[in-house]
Amino acid sequence: MRNAAWNIVVLDVTMPGHSGVEVLQQIGQIRPALPILILSMHPEEQYALRLLKAGAAGYITKIKAPLEIVKAIKRVLAGNKYISPSMTERLREQLKPGAEKLPHDRLSNREYQVMHLTCSGKTLKDIAGALAISIQTVSTHRARILRKMGLHTSAGLIRYAVENELVD
Repeated sequence: MRNAAWNIVVLDVTMPGHSGVEVLQQIGQIRPALPILILSMHPEEQYALRLLKAGAAGYITKIKAPLEIVKAIKRVLAGNKYISPSMTERLREQLKPGAEKLPHDRLSNREYQVMHLTCSGKTLKDIAGALAISIQTVSTHRARILRKMGLHTSAGLIRYAVENELVD
């Protein structure tokens, strides 16, 4: 399968065993020219920009998929990026001179995953199992997340995530 002549990969972010970010990066290392369209249940605000930076050619939510998937696939196959009009506007705002970087944008992809799972109500053990890492590593990531975001408690982190629509 590694050498198959695929034209495009449609990838979900949430998968058992591996994260979509990890699979995206693995495919990118093996087949860097292969366009990858992310199809996800998560709102764009949660993952789109992060996944586009990680190498995805496009991001579409499952809610919008019935109306936009064909357009997205055609655009990506033509060698372009696909982002929704609402995400385009959000990017314009972030790229304005003097635009401040949001605290969660400072997190690594793994830290972002841990933050998202934490704020979704998962225990340290659940997060460790979902990401195939140790509980101690999850705790280390959590400490870094709080430090980078200038927060002191999980409650503060959850409040931030809810206010910024980073969790469902």
